[in-house]
Amino acid sequence: MPADSYLKADPELKKELSEIAQAIVAPGKGILAADESTATIGKRLQSINVENNEENRKAYRQLLFTTNKDVIGNHVSGVILFHETLYQKADDGTPFVQLLKERNIIPGIKVDKGVVPLFGTDDECTTQGLDDLQARCIQYKKDGCHFAKWRCVLKIKKDCPSKLAILENANVLARYASICQSARIVPIVEPEILPDGDHDLQRCQQVTEEVLAAVYKALADHHVYLEGTLLKPNMVTPGQSCPKKATPQEIAAATVTALSRTVPPAVPGITFLSGGQSEEEASVNLDAINKFPGKKPWALTFSYGRALQASVLQAWGGKKDQINAAQDELIKRAKANGAACQGKYVAGSIKSLAGSSSNHVKAHAY
Repeated sequence: MPADSYLKADPELKKELSEIAQAIVAPGKGILAADESTATIGKRLQSINVENNEENRKAYRQLLFTTNKDVIGNHVSGVILFHETLYQKADDGTPFVQLLKERNIIPGIKVDKGVVPLFGTDDECTTQGLDDLQARCIQYKKDGCHFAKWRCVLKIKKDCPSKLAILENANVLARYASICQSARIVPIVEPEILPDGDHDLQRCQQVTEEVLAAVYKALADHHVYLEGTLLKPNMVTPGQSCPKKATPQEIAAATVTALSRTVPPAVPGITFLSGGQSEEEASVNLDAINKFPGKKPWALTFSYGRALQASVLQAWGGKKDQINAAQDELIKRAKANGAACQGKYVAGSIKSLAGSSSNHVKAHAY
Protein backbone atom coordinates (compact mmCIF):
# COMPACT_ATOMS: atom_id res chain seq x y z
CA MET A 1 0.00 0.00 0.00
CA PRO A 2 1.59 3.36 -1.02
CA ALA A 3 2.06 5.67 1.96
CA ASP A 4 -0.42 8.26 0.69
CA SER A 5 -3.25 5.72 0.25
CA TYR A 6 -2.70 4.51 3.82
CA LEU A 7 -3.09 8.09 5.05
CA LYS A 8 -6.38 8.30 3.16
CA ALA A 9 -7.73 5.13 4.78
CA ASP A 10 -11.49 5.42 5.09
CA PRO A 11 -12.17 8.28 7.54
CA GLU A 12 -15.54 6.75 8.42
CA LEU A 13 -13.88 3.47 9.36
CA LYS A 14 -11.38 5.33 11.57
CA LYS A 15 -14.18 7.31 13.21
CA GLU A 16 -16.20 4.16 13.93
CA LEU A 17 -13.20 2.31 15.40
CA SER A 18 -12.08 5.19 17.61
CA GLU A 19 -15.63 5.78 18.90
CA ILE A 20 -16.00 2.10 19.88
CA ALA A 21 -12.58 2.10 21.59
CA GLN A 22 -13.36 5.29 23.51
CA ALA A 23 -16.79 4.00 24.61
CA ILE A 24 -15.14 0.87 26.05
CA VAL A 25 -12.74 2.94 28.18
CA ALA A 26 -15.26 5.62 29.21
CA PRO A 27 -14.49 7.03 32.70
CA GLY A 28 -15.31 4.59 35.50
CA LYS A 29 -15.92 1.66 33.16
CA GLY A 30 -14.08 -1.48 32.10
CA ILE A 31 -14.52 -4.94 30.61
CA LEU A 32 -15.90 -8.20 31.99
CA ALA A 33 -13.91 -11.01 30.35
CA ALA A 34 -16.42 -13.89 30.11
CA ASP A 35 -14.66 -15.59 27.19
CA GLU A 36 -13.39 -18.69 28.96
CA SER A 37 -13.16 -21.63 26.57
CA THR A 38 -15.31 -24.71 27.21
CA ALA A 39 -12.41 -26.40 29.03
CA THR A 40 -11.58 -23.36 31.18
CA ILE A 41 -15.15 -22.60 32.22
CA GLY A 42 -15.30 -26.32 33.06
CA LYS A 43 -12.55 -25.80 35.65
CA ARG A 44 -14.46 -22.86 37.15
CA LEU A 45 -17.67 -24.92 37.35
CA GLN A 46 -15.80 -27.92 38.76
CA SER A 47 -14.56 -25.70 41.62
CA ILE A 48 -18.21 -25.29 42.74
CA ASN A 49 -19.20 -28.91 41.91
CA VAL A 50 -21.28 -28.01 38.85
CA GLU A 51 -21.14 -30.24 35.77
CA ASN A 52 -19.60 -28.72 32.63
CA ASN A 53 -22.41 -28.97 30.07
CA GLU A 54 -23.96 -26.40 27.75
CA GLU A 55 -27.00 -25.92 29.95
CA ASN A 56 -24.89 -25.01 33.00
CA ARG A 57 -22.54 -22.81 30.99
CA LYS A 58 -25.57 -20.97 29.63
CA ALA A 59 -27.16 -20.68 33.10
CA TYR A 60 -23.97 -19.15 34.49
CA ARG A 61 -23.51 -16.63 31.68
CA GLN A 62 -27.22 -15.77 31.83
CA LEU A 63 -26.72 -14.94 35.52
CA LEU A 64 -23.91 -12.52 34.56
CA PHE A 65 -25.81 -10.88 31.69
CA THR A 66 -29.14 -10.44 33.53
CA THR A 67 -27.54 -8.51 36.41
CA ASN A 68 -29.47 -5.33 37.32
CA LYS A 69 -29.52 -3.21 34.16
CA ASP A 70 -29.64 0.07 36.10
CA VAL A 71 -26.36 -0.71 37.87
CA ILE A 72 -24.04 -2.99 35.89
CA GLY A 73 -23.84 -0.75 32.80
CA ASN A 74 -22.48 2.06 34.98
CA HIS A 75 -19.29 0.08 35.61
CA VAL A 76 -19.03 -2.46 32.78
CA SER A 77 -18.75 -1.07 29.23
CA GLY A 78 -17.98 -4.29 27.36
CA VAL A 79 -18.13 -8.07 27.72
CA ILE A 80 -15.81 -10.46 25.90
CA LEU A 81 -17.77 -13.55 24.81
CA PHE A 82 -16.75 -17.04 23.77
CA HIS A 83 -18.15 -18.21 20.39
CA GLU A 84 -20.73 -20.52 21.99
CA THR A 85 -22.00 -17.77 24.29
CA LEU A 86 -22.50 -15.26 21.46
CA TYR A 87 -25.25 -17.40 19.97
CA GLN A 88 -27.01 -18.42 23.20
CA LYS A 89 -30.35 -17.07 24.41
CA ALA A 90 -31.78 -16.53 27.88
CA ASP A 91 -34.56 -18.81 29.14
CA ASP A 92 -37.16 -16.29 27.92
CA GLY A 93 -35.72 -16.40 24.38
CA THR A 94 -33.82 -13.08 24.55
CA PRO A 95 -30.45 -13.40 22.78
CA PHE A 96 -27.52 -12.73 25.13
CA VAL A 97 -26.30 -9.99 22.76
CA GLN A 98 -29.65 -8.23 23.24
CA LEU A 99 -29.38 -8.49 27.05
CA LEU A 100 -26.00 -6.74 26.85
CA LYS A 101 -27.29 -4.00 24.54
CA GLU A 102 -30.17 -3.33 26.96
CA ARG A 103 -27.52 -2.68 29.62
CA ASN A 104 -25.57 -0.35 27.33
CA ILE A 105 -22.75 -2.95 27.26
CA ILE A 106 -20.79 -3.51 24.04
CA PRO A 107 -20.45 -7.19 23.00
CA GLY A 108 -16.95 -8.39 22.11
CA ILE A 109 -15.55 -11.75 21.05
CA LYS A 110 -12.45 -13.87 21.68
CA VAL A 111 -11.11 -14.74 18.22
CA ASP A 112 -7.83 -16.55 18.83
CA LYS A 113 -7.78 -20.35 18.72
CA GLY A 114 -5.39 -20.92 21.58
CA VAL A 115 -1.67 -21.15 22.14
CA VAL A 116 0.56 -23.66 20.37
CA PRO A 117 4.22 -24.58 20.98
CA LEU A 118 6.89 -22.58 19.17
CA PHE A 119 9.26 -25.30 17.96
CA GLY A 120 12.94 -24.78 18.72
CA THR A 121 12.36 -22.71 21.87
CA ASP A 122 12.41 -23.47 25.59
CA ASP A 123 8.70 -24.32 25.91
CA GLU A 124 7.60 -20.96 24.46
CA CYS A 125 4.46 -20.52 22.39
CA THR A 126 2.57 -18.52 19.80
CA THR A 127 -1.16 -18.17 19.13
CA GLN A 128 -3.12 -19.68 16.23
CA GLY A 129 -6.31 -18.62 14.44
CA LEU A 130 -5.27 -16.22 11.66
CA ASP A 131 -6.23 -18.43 8.71
CA ASP A 132 -9.99 -17.80 8.63
CA LEU A 133 -9.98 -14.71 10.86
CA GLN A 134 -11.17 -12.27 8.18
CA ALA A 135 -14.34 -14.26 7.43
CA ARG A 136 -15.03 -14.83 11.14
CA CYS A 137 -14.63 -11.13 11.94
CA ILE A 138 -17.03 -10.09 9.16
CA GLN A 139 -19.60 -12.55 10.53
CA TYR A 140 -19.05 -11.52 14.17
CA LYS A 141 -19.58 -7.86 13.23
CA LYS A 142 -22.89 -8.77 11.57
CA ASP A 143 -23.86 -10.70 14.70
CA GLY A 144 -23.34 -7.69 16.96
CA CYS A 145 -19.70 -7.81 18.14
CA HIS A 146 -17.77 -4.53 17.95
CA PHE A 147 -14.46 -5.52 19.49
CA ALA A 148 -12.29 -8.62 19.69
CA LYS A 149 -9.56 -10.10 21.84
CA TRP A 150 -6.48 -12.14 20.93
CA ARG A 151 -4.14 -13.40 23.66
CA CYS A 152 -0.46 -14.11 23.23
CA VAL A 153 1.58 -15.57 26.08
CA LEU A 154 5.20 -14.92 27.02
CA LYS A 155 7.15 -16.51 29.85
CA ILE A 156 9.94 -15.15 32.04
CA LYS A 157 12.71 -17.71 32.60
CA LYS A 158 16.51 -17.60 32.50
CA ASP A 159 16.74 -17.00 28.74
CA CYS A 160 13.08 -16.26 28.07
CA PRO A 161 11.26 -14.68 26.50
CA SER A 162 13.51 -15.28 23.50
CA LYS A 163 13.84 -12.77 20.66
CA LEU A 164 12.01 -15.28 18.45
CA ALA A 165 9.01 -15.55 20.82
CA ILE A 166 8.81 -11.76 21.23
CA LEU A 167 8.93 -11.05 17.48
CA GLU A 168 6.62 -13.89 16.46
CA ASN A 169 3.95 -12.92 19.00
CA ALA A 170 4.23 -9.20 18.16
CA ASN A 171 3.76 -10.00 14.48
CA VAL A 172 0.77 -12.29 15.10
CA LEU A 173 -0.88 -9.60 17.26
CA ALA A 174 -0.31 -6.98 14.55
CA ARG A 175 -1.73 -9.18 11.80
CA TYR A 176 -4.78 -9.96 13.96
CA ALA A 177 -5.29 -6.26 14.73
CA SER A 178 -5.10 -5.32 11.05
CA ILE A 179 -7.65 -7.99 10.06
CA CYS A 180 -10.06 -6.90 12.83
CA GLN A 181 -9.91 -3.28 11.76
CA SER A 182 -10.62 -4.20 8.14
CA ALA A 183 -13.86 -5.79 9.41
CA ARG A 184 -14.79 -2.71 11.54
CA ILE A 185 -13.91 -4.46 14.79
CA VAL A 186 -11.70 -2.86 17.46
CA PRO A 187 -8.83 -5.23 18.34
CA ILE A 188 -7.75 -5.64 21.95
CA VAL A 189 -4.06 -6.51 21.76
CA GLU A 190 -3.10 -8.85 24.62
CA PRO A 191 0.56 -9.77 25.08
CA GLU A 192 0.41 -11.44 28.50
CA ILE A 193 3.64 -12.00 30.37
CA LEU A 194 2.81 -14.83 32.77
CA PRO A 195 3.38 -14.22 36.50
CA ASP A 196 4.87 -17.72 36.96
CA GLY A 197 8.43 -17.74 38.29
CA ASP A 198 10.63 -16.22 40.96
CA HIS A 199 11.74 -13.15 39.01
CA ASP A 200 11.64 -9.78 40.76
CA LEU A 201 9.71 -6.60 39.91
CA GLN A 202 12.61 -5.08 37.97
CA ARG A 203 12.96 -8.11 35.68
CA CYS A 204 9.22 -8.10 34.94
CA GLN A 205 9.40 -4.39 34.11
CA GLN A 206 12.35 -4.91 31.76
CA VAL A 207 10.60 -7.78 29.93
CA THR A 208 7.30 -5.87 29.75
CA GLU A 209 9.08 -2.92 28.13
CA GLU A 210 10.87 -5.15 25.63
CA VAL A 211 7.66 -6.97 24.68
CA LEU A 212 5.52 -3.83 24.36
CA ALA A 213 8.19 -2.03 22.30
CA ALA A 214 8.17 -4.96 19.84
CA VAL A 215 4.34 -5.04 19.75
CA TYR A 216 4.02 -1.34 18.88
CA LYS A 217 6.78 -1.59 16.27
CA ALA A 218 4.83 -4.45 14.63
CA LEU A 219 1.51 -2.54 14.85
CA ALA A 220 3.19 0.41 13.11
CA ASP A 221 4.66 -1.86 10.42
CA HIS A 222 1.19 -3.28 9.75
CA HIS A 223 -0.40 0.21 9.49
CA VAL A 224 -2.73 -0.51 12.39
CA TYR A 225 -4.80 2.56 13.34
CA LEU A 226 -3.80 2.96 17.00
CA GLU A 227 -6.74 5.23 17.92
CA GLY A 228 -8.97 2.27 17.09
CA THR A 229 -7.19 -0.29 19.31
CA LEU A 230 -6.90 -1.10 23.02
CA LEU A 231 -4.05 -2.78 24.90
CA LYS A 232 -4.61 -5.57 27.44
CA PRO A 233 -1.29 -6.05 29.25
CA ASN A 234 -0.20 -7.61 32.51
CA MET A 235 0.53 -5.29 35.42
CA VAL A 236 4.24 -5.26 36.28
CA THR A 237 4.52 -7.52 39.34
CA PRO A 238 7.16 -9.82 40.83
CA GLY A 239 6.80 -13.50 39.88
CA GLN A 240 4.41 -15.58 42.00
CA SER A 241 7.33 -17.37 43.71
CA CYS A 242 9.47 -14.28 44.26
CA PRO A 243 10.30 -14.06 47.99
CA LYS A 244 10.15 -10.24 47.89
CA LYS A 245 6.58 -9.00 47.50
CA ALA A 246 5.89 -5.56 46.05
CA THR A 247 3.56 -2.89 47.45
CA PRO A 248 0.72 -1.57 45.27
CA GLN A 249 2.70 1.69 44.96
CA GLU A 250 5.80 -0.16 43.69
CA ILE A 251 3.66 -2.12 41.22
CA ALA A 252 2.06 1.14 40.06
CA ALA A 253 5.41 2.89 39.58
CA ALA A 254 6.89 -0.03 37.60
CA THR A 255 3.74 -0.46 35.50
CA VAL A 256 3.21 3.20 34.58
CA THR A 257 6.93 3.62 33.82
CA ALA A 258 6.96 0.59 31.51
CA LEU A 259 3.82 1.78 29.69
CA SER A 260 5.00 5.39 29.38
CA ARG A 261 8.20 4.18 27.70
CA THR A 262 6.45 1.99 25.14
CA VAL A 263 2.76 2.72 24.52
CA PRO A 264 2.00 5.65 22.18
CA PRO A 265 -0.40 8.32 23.50
CA ALA A 266 -2.61 7.65 20.45
CA VAL A 267 -3.86 4.45 22.14
CA PRO A 268 -7.16 5.41 23.87
CA GLY A 269 -6.99 2.93 26.72
CA ILE A 270 -5.19 0.18 28.54
CA THR A 271 -7.44 -2.53 30.02
CA PHE A 272 -5.33 -4.59 32.40
CA LEU A 273 -5.69 -8.35 32.80
CA SER A 274 -5.84 -9.51 36.41
CA GLY A 275 -3.31 -12.32 35.91
CA GLY A 276 -4.33 -14.48 38.83
CA GLN A 277 -4.42 -11.66 41.41
CA SER A 278 -7.14 -11.92 44.03
CA GLU A 279 -10.20 -9.74 43.47
CA GLU A 280 -9.08 -7.27 46.12
CA GLU A 281 -5.45 -7.14 44.88
CA ALA A 282 -6.63 -6.47 41.32
CA SER A 283 -8.75 -3.53 42.56
CA VAL A 284 -6.09 -2.12 44.91
CA ASN A 285 -3.32 -2.33 42.28
CA LEU A 286 -5.50 -0.76 39.58
CA ASP A 287 -6.33 2.06 42.00
CA ALA A 288 -2.62 2.60 42.81
CA ILE A 289 -1.82 2.75 39.07
CA ASN A 290 -4.44 5.47 38.61
CA LYS A 291 -3.22 7.39 41.67
CA PHE A 292 0.41 7.27 40.49
CA PRO A 293 1.66 10.75 39.57
CA GLY A 294 3.07 11.24 36.11
CA LYS A 295 2.00 11.40 32.50
CA LYS A 296 -0.75 8.90 31.78
CA PRO A 297 -2.20 9.82 28.38
CA TRP A 298 -4.47 6.74 28.18
CA ALA A 299 -7.45 5.54 30.21
CA LEU A 300 -6.16 2.89 32.66
CA THR A 301 -8.90 0.42 33.41
CA PHE A 302 -9.75 -3.28 33.72
CA SER A 303 -10.53 -6.31 31.58
CA TYR A 304 -10.95 -8.85 34.35
CA GLY A 305 -12.16 -12.44 34.23
CA ARG A 306 -11.33 -14.21 37.48
CA ALA A 307 -11.03 -10.93 39.42
CA LEU A 308 -14.67 -10.13 38.63
CA GLN A 309 -16.07 -13.66 38.86
CA ALA A 310 -14.47 -15.57 41.75
CA SER A 311 -17.01 -14.37 44.33
CA VAL A 312 -19.87 -14.66 41.81
CA LEU A 313 -19.16 -18.36 41.27
CA GLN A 314 -18.82 -19.02 44.98
CA ALA A 315 -22.12 -17.28 45.78
CA TRP A 316 -24.00 -19.03 42.96
CA GLY A 317 -22.81 -22.62 43.49
CA GLY A 318 -25.10 -23.72 40.66
CA LYS A 319 -28.23 -23.00 42.71
CA LYS A 320 -31.18 -21.10 41.22
CA ASP A 321 -32.09 -19.53 44.54
CA GLN A 322 -28.60 -18.02 44.78
CA ILE A 323 -28.68 -16.12 41.47
CA ASN A 324 -29.48 -12.76 43.11
CA ALA A 325 -26.74 -13.23 45.70
CA ALA A 326 -24.25 -14.03 42.93
CA GLN A 327 -25.31 -10.98 40.91
CA ASP A 328 -24.80 -8.83 44.02
CA GLU A 329 -21.20 -10.08 44.17
CA LEU A 330 -20.66 -9.11 40.51
CA ILE A 331 -22.03 -5.62 41.20
CA LYS A 332 -19.71 -5.26 44.23
CA ARG A 333 -16.57 -6.08 42.24
CA ALA A 334 -17.69 -4.04 39.24
CA LYS A 335 -18.21 -1.04 41.55
CA ALA A 336 -14.82 -1.59 43.21
CA ASN A 337 -13.04 -1.66 39.85
CA GLY A 338 -15.13 1.21 38.50
CA ALA A 339 -13.80 3.26 41.43
CA ALA A 340 -10.24 1.89 41.06
CA CYS A 341 -9.96 2.95 37.42
CA GLN A 342 -10.60 6.51 38.60
CA GLY A 343 -8.16 6.26 41.54
CA LYS A 344 -11.08 6.39 44.00
CA TYR A 345 -11.08 2.90 45.54
CA VAL A 346 -10.54 2.57 49.29
CA ALA A 347 -8.79 -0.73 50.01
CA GLY A 348 -11.03 -3.15 51.91
CA SER A 349 -14.12 -0.95 51.54
CA ILE A 350 -16.01 -3.48 49.42
CA LYS A 351 -16.17 -6.93 50.97
CA SER A 352 -16.79 -9.89 48.67
CA LEU A 353 -16.98 -13.63 49.26
CA ALA A 354 -13.67 -14.56 47.63
CA GLY A 355 -12.09 -11.10 47.72
CA SER A 356 -8.76 -12.14 49.21
CA SER A 357 -8.41 -15.60 47.60
CA SER A 358 -5.63 -15.92 45.04
CA ASN A 359 -6.84 -16.70 41.52
CA HIS A 360 -3.41 -17.81 40.32
CA VAL A 361 -3.30 -20.80 38.00
CA LYS A 362 0.16 -21.99 36.95
CA ALA A 363 0.78 -21.74 33.18
CA HIS A 364 -2.78 -20.46 32.79
CA ALA A 365 -4.38 -21.37 29.46
CA TYR A 366 -7.78 -20.25 28.17
